[in-house]
Amino acid sequence: MTSPEQKAKQEDEVLKIIKTTRRLLPEELDPAGEVWWRDHYNWLKSRGYLLRPRYSPNWVPSWITSKKGWVECEDGKRLEFAQNIDATRTSDGTVVSLKRFKRKHHPHEVDIALYFSSETLASQAANHCVPIWEVLAVEDVDDTVIIVMPLLRAYSDPHFDTFGEAVECFRQLFEGLHFMHKHRVAHRDCMSGNIMLDPSKLYPDSFHPMETSLKRDYSGFAKHFTRTQRPPKYYFIDFGLSRRYGPSETNPLEEPIWGGDKEVPEFQNNSKTPCNPFPTDVFYIGNAIKKDFVQAKRGFEFMQPLVADMTQTDPSKRPNMDEVISRFDQIRRGLSGWKLRARVVDKDEDALEAVVRTASHWTRRIGFVARRVPAIPTTSS
Repeated sequence: MTSPEQKAKQEDEVLKIIKTTRRLLPEELDPAGEVWWRDHYNWLKSRGYLLRPRYSPNWVPSWITSKKGWVECEDGKRLEFAQNIDATRTSDGTVVSLKRFKRKHHPHEVDIALYFSSETLASQAANHCVPIWEVLAVEDVDDTVIIVMPLLRAYSDPHFDTFGEAVECFRQLFEGLHFMHKHRVAHRDCMSGNIMLDPSKLYPDSFHPMETSLKRDYSGFAKHFTRTQRPPKYYFIDFGLSRRYGPSETNPLEEPIWGGDKEVPEFQNNSKTPCNPFPTDVFYIGNAIKKDFVQAKRGFEFMQPLVADMTQTDPSKRPNMDEVISRFDQIRRGLSGWKLRARVVDKDEDALEAVVRTASHWTRRIGFVARRVPAIPTTSS
């Protein structure tokens, strides 16, 4: 039997085929997603959310009436994901993120997301689940809902300047997953793509949602601070595969379902054996750190023993999140101030990039030491 999640993935594949059948002109909306948002532009506006000009029914491409090429224009950029779009909340001008989906495909997503956004849990600092500000039922499409969230940014962008910044990121991610597990929720897809950061402090003037290195109006590069200057909070998103269990369900068993990380050992060889999703979450987050830091950057060997245990082939041998938190705390306390303030270097960094980044890094570093800015930046929110 085809599960709702598998059916949703099949529909996504059909949309991809439609999208790649013919190369669209810049002024043509993508039928796999953009047309839907255009058709609901006025309805969303009536609900207090204004889409960018590209999705207005009266849109006229700006490059037609200007001397610019379409690649230089804000409205020339397509959506990256058909189900997601940004909008401006008309009540206060806040830029938000909208995600649409059918409840039958992801029947638990709204309930779990709202659970962590409840008044009791939302105020807890250890909660790193993306806040849900509103749920809109689409009136003319059965079973379709739109969830309204803050506009977030990929957790690895901008680049990490110091080891202290990365260590604080790890701490928050472990804290957030521990919080979910403590409340008997398994994320089941907490890989790199579902980890984001709140950019509101890092990017005080915001950025273009589809071209994140640029200002929202495409007038230049978006100004940003380092994570030491403006420490961000990290969030887990996308609860489409997540499940919540009762206190008595100490060893829940679920049939394997693929998330974004295809390396989960217990899912290999087309395994259908039900397994506990909590150790799988531990693998996901450990593998994200392994790939994004231990393997991609220099100097993260201090995380290797913990990451190796988190990604063991046998799920029963992986530490639970209580153990991960405890072991990571020991690792963190063993790092010197010199190490924590050192520059994070990509393994594929070229010579010119190294010179530029090293010079700017040392200028900031000297200033931070002089002002006694903590080597591990922490956010107060």
